[in-house]
Amino acid sequence: MFDKAELVGIARKARSRAPMETLEQIDVTTELGLDGDYRGKLRRRQVTILAEEDWQAACGELNRDDLPWTERRANLLVRGITLPRIKGSTLSIGNVIFEITGETDPCNRMDDVAMGLQNALMPDWRGGVTCRVIKGGTIAIGDPVGTKM
Repeated sequence: MFDKAELVGIARKARSRAPMETLEQIDVTTELGLDGDYRGKLRRRQVTILAEEDWQAACGELNRDDLPWTERRANLLVRGITLPRIKGSTLSIGNVIFEITGETDPCNRMDDVAMGLQNALMPDWRGGVTCRVIKGGTIAIGDPVGTKM
């Protein structure tokens, strides 16, 4: 496995259905979530976080190792940690703290990416978690990730 849990991907979109833009670092605020991401004003779904291991498991079910994580349209990709599956749990990335507000339900758009992907993302919250920001800051690729239940 990996020595430590870390942030391995950052992505945002300017509006619904817009292409995902990947970044090396980003500012995160309690008011707007990720700087420049359209979803930030939605208090309960400011940021979506996906575990790389969950993405790989879903893609593995479809025998598709060629799908980039950004096709999931999540904001942050973490590696080496099991995401909390309890609302109200917290997740830290660098100095930023997120509160888990729920599961990111896979939508039928996932089947447009690869037939069967929506169902492959459904078990065990594989589609990731939705969060709100409770302490802002700047995060960057390689930042450590931790949880508190």
